Amino acid sequence: MTLVSAAALFAVITWQVLADGPLLGPDERLGLELAGRGPAPLADLFADLGNMQVAVPVLACAVVAAWLRRARRAALRAVLAMAAVPALVVPLKLWTDRQGPLTEATGYYPSGHTTTAMVAYGAAAMLLAPYLRRRWVTLVAAVLLTAATSVGLVLRGYHWPLDVVAGWCLSGVLLLALRAGGGSGQPPK
Repeated sequence: MTLVSAAALFAVITWQVLADGPLLGPDERLGLELAGRGPAPLADLFADLGNMQVAVPVLACAVVAAWLRRARRAALRAVLAMAAVPALVVPLKLWTDRQGPLTEATGYYPSGHTTTAMVAYGAAAMLLAPYLRRRWVTLVAAVLLTAATSVGLVLRGYHWPLDVVAGWCLSGVLLLALRAGGGSGQPPK
């Protein structure tokens, strides 16, 4: 996925949410169908992987490792990408004012937990990959942690599926920008 396609998909989904577009009906039916499915303790555990208290320390460890290996610009860019998450998500939640699946409360779009998970685990993978023999392991771990978070959020009824997909798109924009700016932990040569 390119930065432009991730941003475009995010814009389309946001437009659907703001305009109460035709994608919202199927999204809400699917969300209600999935809510409450699966073992609740496991779904809660998965959803919690997107908490700042869980995901950010993982990124912090990767930032320290990159910093100690003199990949300081990459480490700083990863920190900025993570700082951009609440800076973008909070205003979007206020602007879209979307109601959650099993509540009257609003402010559920986009999924902050999904965005936090994907940026934290994805940036950590980018920082650590250059120092591992099997670089793909970090990518697989980041994808699995983000996917688990996403599944947990929908199964527990904390977010609609489109909230989660929007979180992927927003995270994709941030991670692709990080990669374009030299977000790997590779020290300059």
